[in-house]
Amino acid sequence: MAAAVLAITAFATACGEDDKKSDGKEADKAPAGSVLPATVDTTMGKVTVKDASRIVPLGGDIAQTVYALGLASNVVGVDTSGAVLPQSKGKPTFGNSRGLNPEGILAQRPTVAIGSASVGPRTAIDQLKAAGVPIVLIPDSGKPEDAITRITTIATALGVPDRGRMLADKTAGEIATAKAKGAQAATKPRVAFLYIRGQANLYHIGGKGLGPDSMISAAGGIDTGTELGVEMSAALTPEAMVSAKPDVILVFRKGLESVGGVDGVLKLPGVAQTPAGLNRKVVAMDDLELGGGGPTAGVALNELVDLLHG
Repeated sequence: MAAAVLAITAFATACGEDDKKSDGKEADKAPAGSVLPATVDTTMGKVTVKDASRIVPLGGDIAQTVYALGLASNVVGVDTSGAVLPQSKGKPTFGNSRGLNPEGILAQRPTVAIGSASVGPRTAIDQLKAAGVPIVLIPDSGKPEDAITRITTIATALGVPDRGRMLADKTAGEIATAKAKGAQAATKPRVAFLYIRGQANLYHIGGKGLGPDSMISAAGGIDTGTELGVEMSAALTPEAMVSAKPDVILVFRKGLESVGGVDGVLKLPGVAQTPAGLNRKVVAMDDLELGGGGPTAGVALNELVDLLHG
């Protein structure tokens, strides 16, 4: 733990003073040591960024990365998934990452917007592009290691490649350590990820390609949804849960809260009849942690290893 604290302190010092003020009032200043213009490969082709003084991160893990690079004071607004981060306090918001409000974004006079390929709708992206805002869209995260290339791409686009290499190396080391810990665990639990939103009466079992599947595998578990042939997600049914035979039920914390805690999860179709249900083995993580696409991927993976094998 002490070593981890020292590493984080050393990195923060190297990043300079950019993140001391995070309310966006100090925007319009180029990041210290900025290396711009920079041209990067995106899912929409090559994009050149000339100015990173007013950044709009699209997505919570993207905002998390921008903040970890020491650029909080250059962020002029966030979507709702980024709004949960402490550094976003007081910053304007403009819809969720799949339902962006382009007018709200443009009102912040951004010099660059950066996000994952799945942000949208596409009409909003096209409107930003037509207004002359450089749009850097990078591939979605499919496994924890993807965080490494995402960090370096974001850092290069924002003119701080050296900070990006430091952060990427730190994240890579944490991921490797967590994966080794999971591989050495004495157990190999069967895990069912359930996406649940009680208010919307939405109950799904996750599978291949959703995101948590790769985190479960990297943590030394077996993703039962993937084993059943579920692509992304499918409606939760008693038959699916009985077939899955999970030892552990994994959910987002917000989902757990939405059904009233563990007792609420046990009332979902088929859950009580599974080994996980009989043992009340329900574990929860935050959405951003379990997504694994940002600089906390290794820390989150280590947490998941402890939850699954503990």
